[in-house]
Amino acid sequence: MTALASEARTLTRRRLRVRTALALEHGGALWLSGMGQEAARQAALGLIESGATALVSFGVAGGLAPGLRSGTLICPSCVLDERSHDYQPDPVWRASIIRRLATTQLPRADEGTLLSLPMPLLSVAEKGAMRERHQALAVDMESAAIAAVAGEYRIPFVVLRAIVDERDDNLPLELQAGIDAWGRPRLARLLVILLRHPHLLAELPGLVARMGKATRSLRLAADAAGLELGRNVPQPC
Repeated sequence: MTALASEARTLTRRRLRVRTALALEHGGALWLSGMGQEAARQAALGLIESGATALVSFGVAGGLAPGLRSGTLICPSCVLDERSHDYQPDPVWRASIIRRLATTQLPRADEGTLLSLPMPLLSVAEKGAMRERHQALAVDMESAAIAAVAGEYRIPFVVLRAIVDERDDNLPLELQAGIDAWGRPRLARLLVILLRHPHLLAELPGLVARMGKATRSLRLAADAAGLELGRNVPQPC
């Protein structure tokens, strides 16, 4: 599953539908959930109801480790939630993905923990505090919820994410109101925000460039691993 429309576009050219299983061209299914833990949980349950026997958390993440650059792929060995509960991705499946990605020139961080929180970390100070507390490589908002559902139903899961914002990047809080739950711009609202905060115009090229690096890595990773993402038989994403 993916949370954002831009993430989903790395997997399919078909018309996107939200909160419903969309068959992929070469097997598996995609669920565009929207951001956050509850949306991710409902997506995982929806995929299982649609016949999924494995789950993938696929998309972007924020960097917490120093030096982890935009576009770097992570396939974490552990997912940690806000209560410090840890979830272990399927080790055989994960190893298969890493082997396939090793045939590419894409930047990777193959070992480490992904922290999954209810709210985004927008400031350098927040990222630094979470890095010090959990020693995680990166942070997202969906993977722990997906992992929890996989555990409830005793099915395998993996996570494949690309870094978008780096450890030293501040994300403007004001711009969050200019996008919807699927990361799509609300043009009228975004225009009002930019008129009220014209200094944010200078932030947009960098934000767009970092997302471009992340989605390019996701697209190339999907090409290298296959839409089944390294499994022997096609499985839902």
